[in-house]
Amino acid sequence: MVRAEDLAGHSTVRLMDVLKAFMAILALPQSAAGHVDALVVPTGQGEQWRLTHAIRRWEANPGIRHLLVANGNPAEETYQPVTLPHVRGLGLRRVDGVHLQSEPAPNTGLQAAWIAGQVEALGITSLALAISPYHLPRVYLTVLKALSRGGIRIPLVPDPVPILPDTPAPETGATAYDLLPGEAERIVRYMDEGWVATLPELQRHLRWMWSEHGTLLVGTGD
Repeated sequence: MVRAEDLAGHSTVRLMDVLKAFMAILALPQSAAGHVDALVVPTGQGEQWRLTHAIRRWEANPGIRHLLVANGNPAEETYQPVTLPHVRGLGLRRVDGVHLQSEPAPNTGLQAAWIAGQVEALGITSLALAISPYHLPRVYLTVLKALSRGGIRIPLVPDPVPILPDTPAPETGATAYDLLPGEAERIVRYMDEGWVATLPELQRHLRWMWSEHGTLLVGTGD
């Protein structure tokens, strides 16, 4: 667990880059998630609400062609393998277009690599990320980097799960308030290590999205 005071070792400029990234990603119109080509949910932390939120959106929006469910980390005590019976038990009814990552994915980078591979293989043209708000910016930046590494550029839309920040994650008992400093610290480190998109890379992508896919972002299709 990273505490807020542990971030004192990073420069104000680096932390401001993370804050700008959080603002820019979470400011994207979430209504656009109902108009994308594919919806993806990275599992983990025992947070079944990620899956139930994604399934509700999937079932309510038949125009979304694909539902991608990325596997999690078997080292977690709350790990649940991603299987069709499992997601059916959470309310899935529409199975055509559902794609499940069969192999374990112990970290976000492996989830993002699988997502990028599915985007390429399926010809996906736009993507919404259904994830807990505290984790969404790092997932967004990681997926953006994985797509960029593969020469793929598509609109990425945030679809944060509506949940009280005080809600404890089943895996650790930590709340979003507790987990957010760790997310910020990882983003700072991973930007330097090339695992997540940098702030300039994010800014270029968002300018392109608003310029080329404005109708998608305002929720009227694309």
